[in-house]
Amino acid sequence: MTAPQTPGHGLSDLTGISNRPEATATLADSAELAVVVRGDFVESRHAGSAVVLGQDAALVRTVGDPAAPVFGRSSLKPLQALAALSAGAELEGVELAVASASHSGTPAHVETVRSILAKAQLPESALKCPAAMPADADARARVHAAGGSAAPIYMECSGKHAAMLLACVANGWDVDEYLDTEHPVQKHVVDTLERLTGEKVANFAVDGCGAPTFAVSLTGLARGTQRIATAQASSPFPLYKKAAAVAQAIRDFPWAIHGQGLSDSVLVERLGVLAKRGAEGLLVVAAPDGTTVALKVLDGAHRPAAVVALTLLVKAGALPAASVAAVLPDVVGPVLGGGRPVGEVRPVV
Repeated sequence: MTAPQTPGHGLSDLTGISNRPEATATLADSAELAVVVRGDFVESRHAGSAVVLGQDAALVRTVGDPAAPVFGRSSLKPLQALAALSAGAELEGVELAVASASHSGTPAHVETVRSILAKAQLPESALKCPAAMPADADARARVHAAGGSAAPIYMECSGKHAAMLLACVANGWDVDEYLDTEHPVQKHVVDTLERLTGEKVANFAVDGCGAPTFAVSLTGLARGTQRIATAQASSPFPLYKKAAAVAQAIRDFPWAIHGQGLSDSVLVERLGVLAKRGAEGLLVVAAPDGTTVALKVLDGAHRPAAVVALTLLVKAGALPAASVAAVLPDVVGPVLGGGRPVGEVRPVV
C-alpha cells in the first residue's frame, strides 16, 4: 500500500512497517455502543469497539474488536507530547498541557504556543499546521475585531507542532521538514508510541493538521495512555518521570487540554480523569485509579463517546455513578424537540 502524500510534507514509507492492515474493524466485528432515544423510540444506533484495562493493565472488558488498528488521531497527543519532552524539548506546566491539547484557540492557549516557539527562537511561520480561526467564539470575535485572519497558531494542533519544533531545535534537527515520517522527530514519536503501547505501529497517514498519524489497536492506545496516567515522578526510569510530568500538567491545567466548558476539560476538571478525544469517534479516559477505557465509534461520531466511556468506567468500579451522572449533562447534550429535551443518548454497553 502506498502512503497518502501531502504536498511539501514528504510522507514516505516508514521503516519497519510491512503488510500493513488497510482498514479498522468492520461493522460485523463491532458492537452496539449506544442508542439515541427520542420520546420512547430508538431513532439511531451507534456501533464501535471499546476496551477496559484494569489498574494492573489486565483486560477487564472488551466490546467489539479492540484489537483492530485505529488511527490514534488526537488521542495520541499526550504520547506525542511525551515524545517531544523525552527528545529534549524544555516543556513544563501549561506548555506540556497545550502540547497535549486539541485547544480552542483562546488567548491563553495562543500565548502558550507562542511561549513554546519563543523557547525555540522560531517565528509563527515555522508552524506547518493549516491556518485556522480560533474555535472559541469569543476568541474568534476578538481576532475579527482586530482585523486578524486565520493563522496556523490558532489551529487546535498548534501546541503539538510547536513542541515538535522545540524538540527539533534542541537536537539540531531540520525544522522545515519536521512532518516527514523519516524525520528524526517523527521516528522518535514512533519509538515512544511503540514503547508505551507495547505494539508496533500498524499503519500511518497524514492527520488533519498535516502531521503523521499512526495506527495502533484500541488496546494499545489504552495501554499507552494508562502508562502516562499512572507514571510516577519518582520513577527511576527517565521516560516515566517525563510521562508523569505530562499527566500532572493535564491535571493542573484542565482548561488547556481542550477549552473551558468543553468535554475533555470538563472531564479532567470534575472527575479527575485524563481524557483525550480524537477525530473519527475516538476517546480515551484514564480514571484516577488507573482504570482506562479506549473506544472508537465506528462511523466517526463523537456524540456517544463520553457517555459510553464513563459508563464503562462506572461498571468497572473506577468512577462513582453519582459523579458521572452530575457531569454527563455538560458533556453529552440532550436530544431536543421544540427547544426542550425529549430524549437522550443512552449507553447499551
